Amino acid sequence: MARNFEVFSGEVNLEKVEPLPEDFDPTAIIKDLLPPVVCNDAIVNGKEKKKEREIVLGRNVHTACLEVTEPDADDEVTGEREAYMASVLARYRKSLIERTKHHLGYPYNLDFDYGALAQLQHFSINNLGDPFIESNYGVHSRQFEVGVLDWFARLWELEKNEYWGYITNCGTEGNLHGILVGREVYPDGILYASAESHYSVFKAARMYRMECEKVKTLLSGEIDCEDFKAKLLLHKDKPAIINVNIGTTVKGAVDDLDLVIQTLEETGFTHDRFYIHCDGALFGLMMPFVKRAPKVTFKKPIGSVSVSGHKFVGCPMPCGVQITRLEHINALSRNVEYLASRDATIMGSRNGHAPLFLWYTLKPERVQRFPERSPEMSQECTLLEGPS
Repeated sequence: MARNFEVFSGEVNLEKVEPLPEDFDPTAIIKDLLPPVVCNDAIVNGKEKKKEREIVLGRNVHTACLEVTEPDADDEVTGEREAYMASVLARYRKSLIERTKHHLGYPYNLDFDYGALAQLQHFSINNLGDPFIESNYGVHSRQFEVGVLDWFARLWELEKNEYWGYITNCGTEGNLHGILVGREVYPDGILYASAESHYSVFKAARMYRMECEKVKTLLSGEIDCEDFKAKLLLHKDKPAIINVNIGTTVKGAVDDLDLVIQTLEETGFTHDRFYIHCDGALFGLMMPFVKRAPKVTFKKPIGSVSVSGHKFVGCPMPCGVQITRLEHINALSRNVEYLASRDATIMGSRNGHAPLFLWYTLKPERVQRFPERSPEMSQECTLLEGPS
């Protein structure tokens, strides 16, 4: 099952929380919790043949949306409109409090307090382009971003002059970027990923028109290296681009990185014929602080690592970190005259507030708690799963 790391513990009075107002009832938007499953039958050679069932999505229903209206010419209603908007926001805040109390199923750390950063929310901060090359947009937070990237490079044992990376909008963007770097380094490479890899890995394969081999998994959810070897042997003439999971979405399985590398070597793939991307969105930040946990490090022949910033760390908005080897990024980076900079990111314009939150949460007194919180969270996940 998916994990939930922390319950809400903010300074909010939860004793008298009104039930969700009708305006925010999701069943008013989608009456059926799941789209209806339709089974199409066909007659083939006089026999009834059942087609594969398809999920049919219904039309958009806007009965519960908050309409954006044009201002009236009569200024007298401005005060009423402001009062109405204030009441909508107040009701919405109550709904967030109520839903946060029962926040299960997503692996987010909700134990955070970023009140000190409220003073910076009045600025439009955009880290356009490459984090290491300042653009012509002056309102940025690159100095914080690079500080965060240096911290992660040290964590994964890569020297400052040997890495490149950036703060992403989410774990999916980290996977999209890591696999893209692999594809640029090996344009004819084949992508290998376990069947329990995050859906963004297979999305990347579709986006980049890559040949993709879906590898079987063990009961635990880890990649089956016997099946991996069999599929490698079928394509020995082409480089391999491998996604290694550091915590799968449902089972939290950690692929055996050392065994993956060993399998590649045993099938004749030298280190210059494969690229490994490590998807650490779930456990990538927890594993370094767990005793005897498998180690993810650039001392091993991996190409990139990505993690989420809104899971274990606990940022209030989706974000993540992607780190790769500097030698690989030249295959992707391009000059952008409009920015007076270079860019090798996916999005270009990037949230300049996210580096501030990550930098703030990585303060020493909080990081010192990571070793004690990592096993604790793992134990909580096990208790949620129940006996195996």
